[in-house]
Amino acid sequence: MTDLPIEPAPPAEPPSSGIVVLGRFQPFHMGHAAMVDAAAAMRDEHRPDSTIIIGIGSSNRPQNLANPWLASERDSMITAWLTASGIENYQICAIPDIEDPPNWVVHAQQYHGEAGILVTTDIGTAELYTAAGWEVNLLPLTDRDRFEGWRIRETARMLSTISDEAAIHEVLGSLVPSSVLNWLIDNDALRRLAFMSEGGEPVG
Repeated sequence: MTDLPIEPAPPAEPPSSGIVVLGRFQPFHMGHAAMVDAAAAMRDEHRPDSTIIIGIGSSNRPQNLANPWLASERDSMITAWLTASGIENYQICAIPDIEDPPNWVVHAQQYHGEAGILVTTDIGTAELYTAAGWEVNLLPLTDRDRFEGWRIRETARMLSTISDEAAIHEVLGSLVPSSVLNWLIDNDALRRLAFMSEGGEPVG
């Protein structure tokens, strides 16, 4: 088990089962958008009454270059994208890390609910949820090299001291949805990258 604090604590009542998408969303990028779009399309076609449940991982990690945005900030950038995309009937929850993969599903279910459908591009996560009895929709990876979180954060760090919004959109616009870029700019959430050091694993 981890020495990290379990923050936030599990809710008294986890959500009802839904279609779950997990990620660290540091930041929410085009790869994440494609995954949520796929989950929403599957929901609309097969389970129109289901909720899209987006689980924000690593909510208890200290801020550094690998984890520059708080869970609350990631919630806000995802909400901005969902609103711009017209996706409704969703719920966002923050899930702390426990560094214990065999017990991850039992832990995460306290936050995102049980017995739902997982939509993921990660084989390891798919295997964990399949073993726990979940229905899993494993999506193919698209442009994996372009949409690795650490690469996008490094690109964002290079732009972190630039005030030209058009230039930021020009460079990051093919990697990060414009609604998320606007949120990052409007909330001065890029500048901090210039002053952060490395930490943790360069993923998500």
